[in-house]
Parts: sequence; C-alpha cells; structure tokens
Amino acid sequence: MPAPVYILGGYQTDFKRNWAREGLEIVDMFRDTLNHGLESAKVDVEDIETAHVGNFTAELFCKQGHMGGFFAEVNPKLAGVPAGRHEAACASGSIALLAASAEIESGRYGLAAVLGIEMMRNVPGDQAADNIGGPAMFSGHECQGVKYPWPHMFSVLGEEYDKRYGLDYKHLMGIAKTNFDNAKRNPNAQTRNYTFDALSFTPDDQANPVIDGRIRKQDCGQVSDGAAVVFLASAERAAEYAKKRGLKLDDLAYIEGWGHRTASISYGKKIEYSKDKDYVFPHVRGTILDAFKRAGVKDLSQISGIETHDCFTTTEYMAIDHFGLTPPGQSWRAVEDGTIAIGGKLPINPSGGLIGLGHPVGATGVRMVLDSAKQVTGKAGGYQVEGAKRFATLNIGGSATTTVSFIVSKGA
Repeated sequence: MPAPVYILGGYQTDFKRNWAREGLEIVDMFRDTLNHGLESAKVDVEDIETAHVGNFTAELFCKQGHMGGFFAEVNPKLAGVPAGRHEAACASGSIALLAASAEIESGRYGLAAVLGIEMMRNVPGDQAADNIGGPAMFSGHECQGVKYPWPHMFSVLGEEYDKRYGLDYKHLMGIAKTNFDNAKRNPNAQTRNYTFDALSFTPDDQANPVIDGRIRKQDCGQVSDGAAVVFLASAERAAEYAKKRGLKLDDLAYIEGWGHRTASISYGKKIEYSKDKDYVFPHVRGTILDAFKRAGVKDLSQISGIETHDCFTTTEYMAIDHFGLTPPGQSWRAVEDGTIAIGGKLPINPSGGLIGLGHPVGATGVRMVLDSAKQVTGKAGGYQVEGAKRFATLNIGGSATTTVSFIVSKGA
C-alpha cells in the first residue's frame, strides 16, 4: 500500500456568486481562492512544492488556457514552482488530485496545492450549454441538433434504467428534494435561499418544466461560478505541519484509497458493453470497488457518507446502486427509506451536491474531497454527518467516461 496522502485543509468559494457581474475575471477567482485557502489551512506559501489546476473549459468561457501560470501570477512567491492544468470534463478536479497525490506518493514532492476552478455564468445560458456540451462527449457524433446536450444524455440514462428495471419519477424527485434540503444547511450553496412549493417536485409543467425528455428543471445540477483548493502533504510533511500548529497527525484527514477508470467517450458504446452485465456502467462499479480495496473497506458499514456526482438526478440514481446501497436497478429503495438523507443510514451529498450546492465543473472533484475532509474532521458545520469517520466520493466526466473515487478518512 502506498503511504497516505494527508489533507491539510482548504477553501471553497461561495457558489452563489456571479463573478462577472461583480466585474471580476477568472484570475480574480483564482487569487481569492488560493489566498483564502492558505489562510484557512494555515499553510505557508513558501512550503508549496508543486501545484495543480483542475479546469474544463476556460478557453471557451474566458478565452483562457495555460492556467498553471496563474499560481505565480497571483502570488510571486510561487514563481518557479512546477504547475500544470488537468482536464477530464466534470472530473477535471479529481484528475488534478490524482496527479498531485501520485507526486507525493512517489516522494517527488512533499506538499502540493490543488485548485479546481470554473467560470460559467459570464455567458448566456444557451452558450453555456453549448460550451460544456460537445467538448465532453464525442463531439460531432453525439447529440447533434440537440439544444441541451447533457440533459438529453442523462434523460437517455433514465430511459435505460426504465427499460432494464423500471423507473418512477417520484424517486428522482426524492433525490432532488433531499439535495435541495441539504443545501439550505450549507452557507456556500448556490441554492440555499431557493424556495419551493407543493408542485416543485412533481411532473408539473409549470412548476417543474421539462428541459429534455425525462429531465425537468429540478433534476438538473446548477450552472455555477466557483473554485475550491486543498493542500496535500506526505506523512512526513503533514507531521511537521501538525507539530508546528499544536496538532497530532491523527487530527488530519487523509486520502486512504482511490479508484480511476476510463471508458469509451461515446455513451452508446458504454451501454452496448453493459447490455449483459449486472450494472449499467460496470466500469463505474469497478472504480468504486478499486477505491474500497485500496482503502481496506470491506463493506458500506465502514463508510459514513458519500459525496457523489449528481449533475442530474439520474446520475445520483445510478450512483446509489453502483455504490452497492441496493442491488442493481433498485436505487429507489434507498430514496424511499431515507437511507440517503442526513441522519439516514448512509447520507449522500450532505453538502447539497451539484443540484443543491452547485457545479462549477473543474472545481467539483476538489470540492468533494474538501467536503469529505471537513466531514471526517467534524468541521462541516450545519451539514455535518454525526460521527463521520470515512467518506467516499464519486466524480464523473462526460457520460461517465472518466470516473474517479476517493476514500477520505481520519486517523484513529
């Protein structure tokens, strides 16, 4: 087993903010996140040896690439520190975390900054949909002529579940309501002040209008501006950090296990591959089991909660059975019996998830790990899962093309 990679702390922006309306650019978001992260985690900038950025489409939204250079741009003390950017659609932040973790595990560096970021609310909604549509799927081959490619794609996933197992829309709305309710507890959630009525979580065409196919307004993750940063360290550097601040190494969260698998970029090939398999996405199930195995997790009784990718309700519905909360196709059971709610047997997305908290694409994987670290160290505030000791994440890119799972734990 590789040595654990410790999480010294981090910071998340308020996902409700619209930075362009404030007259600010993506570099301002980057600066704000890094500086607040250093302050929150009490990390000395001089101690950072390597830096990584997770970002999907800054070229399209902001005409900005080459974002590794932002570290030295916003803090001259980081001039000369090796830095780079990672892209894997909505899993970009997780790929950045994997790269930084590998550098630490190899002994190449001892302390890394990983910052995930996306600015998406600076363009009209139709353009935003186009910017994140084709580039993350098989561009020019999928969803041609479709106005909203990703609602369409994950509506098709719902149709696949319905064809194989049956699917009742009330269970998708149960997921949505849980995540919006959780978001009200989170001071950084984009939807924390949203209000709903008795028809909001029903198939009512006015209160919950159709976006595409099975996907209605409340099924959708948010288009968000935002960023998150975490600081990762080797055991040696983490011990030094803890001692200097009057802590014990066991007070810190750490990455205990990880899984990472990649499938065909086209949705159809993934479904064709799984037609005779137990799971709709066998590689997603494999990613989760890889993370469990590396962390020594034998069953879900050892997991306190999950932060999963709910870009749409159908995505979380898929995650529920792929995590093993229910047999394949029976995710509805965990919705009906309250398993996934805060206070339930295995809470999912206590943060509010992508539906409630928000989904600045490149930031999501980093934010999930940061929230998991908060949970296991008892620092999640109003959305704290009582007694949390070990959290799992699942971050996907595209139509579950890139899948990454982390297990975040705390010392005894």
